[in-house]
Order: sequence, then structure tokens, then C-alpha cells
Amino acid sequence: MLGGLRPITACVRAFSETDFRADLPVFTMPTLIIHGVADRTVPIDLTSRVTARTIPGAKLIEYQDGAHGLFASHTERLSRDILDFLDS
Repeated sequence: MLGGLRPITACVRAFSETDFRADLPVFTMPTLIIHGVADRTVPIDLTSRVTARTIPGAKLIEYQDGAHGLFASHTERLSRDILDFLDS
């Protein structure tokens, strides 16, 4: 909420208009993707499922009842899933 309009707009444009797909197959680090199936802001079929298939060895966890903003709606489960991934 402290950012100015110009940098916030530039950030939104950068992550929404930059195509990173060519970078995904060369990832070498363990990758965890967590996404809510009910997310209508960023549809899972167009984003996380494709990304998980493209990154070698990626782990995708889907929250069936999760929408956009899992950090707010599924705080405990999200924290547990991230810690479990880091421990593995």
C-alpha cells in the first residue's frame, strides 16, 4: 500500500506480460507449486498445472476449496505444506 502507482503498474505488467515458459524446463532446484482449484483470478489449468508439468520434478499441491489468496484463507495448511516441502 506504500508503493506509488507507476512502480505498481510496472510490476503488474512485468509479471502478467512476460513469458517465462522457456525458462521452466531448465530449473534445477526443487520446486513447490501450491494453487487453489477455485482460483478464478489465476486459473489453475492455465498456470500451475502447466508449470508443474514443465518444471522437472516439480511438486504441485492443489487446494480443492482454495481460491486466490491462500495465505489468508488457508494459513495453517499452507505453512505446513511449505515446511513439509522444505524438510523433504
